[in-house]
Amino acid sequence: MTAALSFKKLAHESPSAFLGVERSARGMRWVERLDPSRAATALAIAQAHGLPELIGRLLAARGADAATLSHFLDPSLRHLLPDPASLQDMEPAAERFARAIVAREPIAIFGDYDVDGAASVALIQRFLRGHGQIAATYIPDRLSEGYGPTPASLAGLAEEGARLIITVDCGTAAGPAIEAANRCGAEIIVVDHHQADEELPPAFAVINPNRQDDLSGQGHLAAAGVVFLFLVATTRALRRDGFYGGSAEPDLLGLLDLVALATVCDVVPLKGVNRALVAKGLQVLRLRHNAGLRALADVARIDAAPTCYTLGFILGPRINAGGRIGASGLGAKLLACDDDSEARVIAGKLEALNTERKAIEERMLGEAFVAAERALETGRPFIWLGADGWHKGLLGLVAGRIAERFHLPTFVTAWEPDGQGTGSARSIASVDLGRVVRDAVHDGLLTTGGGHAMAAGFKLGRRQEAGMLAFLGERLAVSVAAATASRPLAIDGALSSAGANIEFMALLDRAGPYGAGHPEPRFAFPAHRMSRVRIINDEHVRCTLSAANGWRLEAAAFRVGDTPLGKLLLKAEGTTLHVAGHLRRDTWNGRDGVELIVEDAAETSGSR
Repeated sequence: MTAALSFKKLAHESPSAFLGVERSARGMRWVERLDPSRAATALAIAQAHGLPELIGRLLAARGADAATLSHFLDPSLRHLLPDPASLQDMEPAAERFARAIVAREPIAIFGDYDVDGAASVALIQRFLRGHGQIAATYIPDRLSEGYGPTPASLAGLAEEGARLIITVDCGTAAGPAIEAANRCGAEIIVVDHHQADEELPPAFAVINPNRQDDLSGQGHLAAAGVVFLFLVATTRALRRDGFYGGSAEPDLLGLLDLVALATVCDVVPLKGVNRALVAKGLQVLRLRHNAGLRALADVARIDAAPTCYTLGFILGPRINAGGRIGASGLGAKLLACDDDSEARVIAGKLEALNTERKAIEERMLGEAFVAAERALETGRPFIWLGADGWHKGLLGLVAGRIAERFHLPTFVTAWEPDGQGTGSARSIASVDLGRVVRDAVHDGLLTTGGGHAMAAGFKLGRRQEAGMLAFLGERLAVSVAAATASRPLAIDGALSSAGANIEFMALLDRAGPYGAGHPEPRFAFPAHRMSRVRIINDEHVRCTLSAANGWRLEAAAFRVGDTPLGKLLLKAEGTTLHVAGHLRRDTWNGRDGVELIVEDAAETSGSR
């Protein structure tokens, strides 16, 4: 651990080492993540718990303090789980669901087609199965039906006999659909987390911590997190009614692998109870009790303990592949499956669909990057792309890649021959696209739309496009200018390659899990010599970093082949660079090592 250097020591010895990086390969300014006002807290953490100063700074930057560090390092539901009743409509909804279970009423679940929606559906299916019941399930086709309930879909469930319909990860903006179901004799419980207008749909209950009159402070929950609270509240209601008697209550903690999966894949902030849900969910996932997740992990050849990376970048894309390519119900079916043979078959289908998804995405991205370069010439504070025939299931992925590359809010639309377009948008930090899209719907510039601050979906006609472009130009000018004026890259500390070892990784693991709102630690490796620099598949760059004392660290930069970062790395053989990135365990072929995932780099005075 002696290789870890503090910011102050590094700045004193070599001010240009990384705190002086004003413009990196990615056009960013490297800054210390820890606010100076928290420096004393960082030192207190390190001294009180016998930790390296760098770890103390890392923890303090994420809100920890010395007095409560044990709870921070071991986030528990006992300390962090909110009272479900603090959410608006929770109590009447739980009592209604409990009555339906006791009376064995016909129940249906309507879910979204992404990971959060699939996990939410599976949570309720498994809960009902534990009470000896099953529910009809409806997950719309992403390509032909789009997001959320329609009047036909909910009315259809009611006409088939459902007396209670639970919508998960959707429903907050589905007023007409819920009205149609009500007319057919069904009652609706909405369990959602998307941004909400002041006027809510006419459901029996709308459980959504992001509805404007909800004061629970749990707006950071994924839909599956809200569903978990709903199941806790329902279990309480059943217990109050004496339903269980002497029989065992459902094992809700055993469902946390699904909650963790959804929480990570929906990229909600890992703060508050979300950290406990993910930390405990990863522990459940390691037991491999869920047949569907077990089968998918085997197909994906996961042979190490699962992490947030496993959830977000290995399992999640495969579950999403069904909804993106045209088999929307496969993900939920897999996550609710208890039969090993069936699970293996579904996992195999999802693996094949994911392979197909990658090929289609690669073709779309090639076209989109060319179009984005042209779009930049307009000088707009956003990128607007559209094409006939683009795959509607992949628009969000393409928008995300474009926004990441060019650091501008990005809207990507697939146009149909009839002039109707389906679009997806991805934002950058500090620019709330969800609100912008909802306001555009209110102004008649979009047919439908909604979402989160960082992601939104929408529909529009060709005749609306010009007005929408003008609207976005006005609404985004100020916020995008502020977000792009100074692009800081937050650095947690400076390391030499010798400090990036297994012992240090064990300390980092204790401060996890990491994700949105609780960022993975990023370190600067100042003035390291570059060697064995090579490009892989025309897209990725691998290299070796060497400190002045000869210690080496293997490194990789992904999807940077034709970017300024990739070009800087590829010309750096034999020279020194300041390199920034996050560390990852390297278990390939049974190894137990550490590698650096490069996020940025900057020239040193000796490399020019």
